[in-house]
Amino acid sequence: MTNRRLSNSTLQALPALAAIPGYDRDEIVPGIVHLGVGAFHRAHQAAYVDDCLATGETDWGIVGVSLRSADTRDALAPQDGVYTLAVRSSDSESLRVVGSILSMLVAPEDPGAVLAALTDPRTSIVTLTITEKAYLRAAGGGLDTAHPDIVYDLANPQMPRTAHGFLTESLSRRRAAGIRPFTVLCCDNLPANGATLHRLLVEFAALRGTRLATSGDADLARHIADEVAFPSSMVDRIVPATTDADRTRISGQLGVEDAWPVMTELFCQWVVEDDFPAGRPAWEKFGVTMVGDVGPFEDMKLRLLNGSHSAIAYLGLLSGYETVDRAFADPAIRQFVDGLWAEAIPTLPQDAGLDTTDYTAQLAKRYSNTALAHRTAQIANDGSQKLPQRIVASATERLSAGAPPAHLMLVVAAWIAACEARGKSLPENHFTDPLDLALAALGTRQLSAGEAVAAVFDLAGFAKGGAERLTLIDLAAAHLERLRQGGVAFALAALGIRSE
Repeated sequence: MTNRRLSNSTLQALPALAAIPGYDRDEIVPGIVHLGVGAFHRAHQAAYVDDCLATGETDWGIVGVSLRSADTRDALAPQDGVYTLAVRSSDSESLRVVGSILSMLVAPEDPGAVLAALTDPRTSIVTLTITEKAYLRAAGGGLDTAHPDIVYDLANPQMPRTAHGFLTESLSRRRAAGIRPFTVLCCDNLPANGATLHRLLVEFAALRGTRLATSGDADLARHIADEVAFPSSMVDRIVPATTDADRTRISGQLGVEDAWPVMTELFCQWVVEDDFPAGRPAWEKFGVTMVGDVGPFEDMKLRLLNGSHSAIAYLGLLSGYETVDRAFADPAIRQFVDGLWAEAIPTLPQDAGLDTTDYTAQLAKRYSNTALAHRTAQIANDGSQKLPQRIVASATERLSAGAPPAHLMLVVAAWIAACEARGKSLPENHFTDPLDLALAALGTRQLSAGEAVAAVFDLAGFAKGGAERLTLIDLAAAHLERLRQGGVAFALAALGIRSE
């Protein structure tokens, strides 16, 4: 292999095994700004946009923005933004070079450049994959007004740090300049993600208006509430972290160096509410499901895929499995997942035409994909932010319907046990959570299982104010006690699941 980099100048020299962009990248106009350019965006939304660009829709190039780290920009800038998407199954792999990301910005380095891109009249859509914790919600679901970054952005609207600050300031500037607002399309795993972000941004703008008390900001919150579209969406594609071995293998096949290829699976799903006043790409031509209400699809994905993913991650970590496929190959964990699905499925809308039988069969195939090597530690991150919608909501609804959520509450207990195992049977920073400091403090108090679960429920706001809260705590505490006493096998045995 040469030391040349993948870039516009080397595309035509790539071997035939790699598909390259089917359009002239110099003719593409930026129409989308994406906040949070990580591997998932590059395997999902950027690939769908790439498909649209290849059909002649030249107005939808992407300006990528990293809100924190410069790593992605540093990897992709020398490559003119192009990268390899490797689609892998257990027995095959296909390579595709994606060219839809035209440029990359790093917000902490130059917030003015990010605001300029967002204010550009050509920008019609802003998409986001910034992870759940970056929405800076308080335990009750509203904006965490005490968060240092929110406090900073309210005091420094021209130099924001958060997505809230960037979106609000750019919408304010567009309004002042007579430019129609862009559509804000959230692609993170939040319940009713568009409506959730809409509510948070209106709350932020109202606070900003109060602080600034200028004529231009007095009714900005109302403008965002009434004039800016926030369609909800549901995204699904497994994207494991890229390893050095992946980089070496892909670069070897290409004959040029790709600093950051992305690994993914064949399956890809995107369900989007069709509310784009400023226009959008014809995503539906490439498999995107455009709907009036994404809610039922979102619930199915959160509760069946994301919920079981979390279960596999925490039980897998506690059992010594590093990847999803290895954990799912454990007959006891496989049987547990079936039981989890059996509890969660009745909580889904029964009149929305959801085919849960086919969906769970596809999930089982995906989890068995040995080529992805999706690390359990990667999925385990941010449990306090993920479990409320993935697990606790289902458990609450099931309990209120008079049915026991035994499998569901074991997932919560397994998360707590996995947190407790860090620095012991698991490495100290094997996975992370926004509540890590508080969780570590709990770990020094030698609490009983019941005390530990109650304290964690308080910290994370699980089932806050719900009539079922105490029962859920008791169920999780019983599971946690068994995990502490005899590990995963002992806890699963209590559910009638035994290793073969």
